[in-house]
Amino acid sequence: MKRLSELSAGQKGIIDSFEKDDIFIKLMEMGCVPGEKVKVEQIAPLGDPISICVSGYRLSLRLSEANSIFVTEDLS
Repeated sequence: MKRLSELSAGQKGIIDSFEKDDIFIKLMEMGCVPGEKVKVEQIAPLGDPISICVSGYRLSLRLSEANSIFVTEDLS
């Protein structure tokens, strides 16, 4: 299992769980729910923020937010 922040641009994953902090409710409201497929679209030149595709739309996340999401790599 990896953190979403560890994926490179173009890699896909399936959201598995969240680290226990205050941000997970906010992330779930934005469509980042366990079992949802996610793809890293772009990473800013300095690494923060990252752009992901989840639930059919693009979402920008701070690296600290992406670091709190655990994913399993989607090989499809």
